[in-house]
Amino acid sequence: MAAPITEIHRHEPTEEEIKQQKLEELKDLVADHEDALNNIFKLIGEVNDIGVLEAANSMIQAKDKIAKIALDQISRDPVTNLINTLMGTTGALMKADPELVTSLMNSVVSGMDEGNKFLESNKKVGVMNLIKLLSDPDINRAVGFGISFLKGMGKALDSASKETK
Repeated sequence: MAAPITEIHRHEPTEEEIKQQKLEELKDLVADHEDALNNIFKLIGEVNDIGVLEAANSMIQAKDKIAKIALDQISRDPVTNLINTLMGTTGALMKADPELVTSLMNSVVSGMDEGNKFLESNKKVGVMNLIKLLSDPDINRAVGFGISFLKGMGKALDSASKETK
């Protein structure tokens, strides 16, 4: 009669067997993706030929110096003013009606086109022309918009100056 099995011996792969298995998996991957790997190697070769890899390597070597220069540049007053202005402008634009802003920008472009046509014509504008032009519905609408815009802007400026005092 056979002796009973009292313990199970599992095969633990050796480090060499693990390496050999990984090499086999890598070979399979290379064989399955040969075209993609060839394209990657061509791309890397071209990037290397134009010096991008060398530049990237130099940047990595000098990352601390580059970070210091970038931080020094960003912390300059003109840059911080620009960032603050952009943030304020973005905040104001987020409050505005997108359709109104689009309409206003289209109107500005149209007005610039008309203004350029006038400049090319070399005409002069007299006082009587201005009075006649106010009866033109397009001019009247733009002047009315401008006056209302200035009034609203003045009110907001007045409120802002009172808040800062």
